Amino acid sequence: MRGRHPSGPGYVDHLEGSEQAKQRLRVVLETMTEGCRVQEACQRLGISEQRFDQLRQLAMQAALRRLESKPGGRPRRQHTGTTAEALALRQQVADLEAELRAAQVREEIALILPRAVREQAGAGKKTTRGKLT
Repeated sequence: MRGRHPSGPGYVDHLEGSEQAKQRLRVVLETMTEGCRVQEACQRLGISEQRFDQLRQLAMQAALRRLESKPGGRPRRQHTGTTAEALALRQQVADLEAELRAAQVREEIALILPRAVREQAGAGKKTTRGKLT
């Protein structure tokens, strides 16, 4: 047989958690691998069979939940609605866009106005074709 030897309930000792939680998990796993009977497990833990069944159910449900496959990558951020800060920023952007449009119009007027004044001044002059002497 190749590979590592199965560690069984002893693997619990390598996990993080309180000693009480480790003992409970170790005993639950022992009853599932037929290394310990439920009555014996209850005596070792000092609990009733009903409580032991609850612990076993909780442990298995938690393990199953954690082993469910999940989509890869980062989870999407949930937008919980529009905050006051976001509304204020949107209003500020709208105000700045309006200011920009007004500045562009003023610039166009400033570029066109001198030419219009020159053309109007040129149209108002009366020229004589010949000299009067």
